[in-house]
Amino acid sequence: MATKNFALRIAGFIFGMVSILHLLRILTGISVMIGTWVLPLWINYIGFVATGFLCGWLWWLSFRKSGDSGNYITNKHRYK
Repeated sequence: MATKNFALRIAGFIFGMVSILHLLRILTGISVMIGTWVLPLWINYIGFVATGFLCGWLWWLSFRKSGDSGNYITNKHRYK
């Protein structure tokens, strides 16, 4: 289980770094060219949100207990 949590944290860290790179491009406006095509800035907004979400989700999964279903409503009614 520790190996799974470690892998989730590493993947979450990598997604977090990519998210920060997207944010840096948004803030600085650096132009990126792929061949002769200039990458539009709006793609970085999508990339920032998507990789930020994946980062948070993977970190949340890595700290979750193994028996936790993650469903708040089910768990709330179970312990009444």
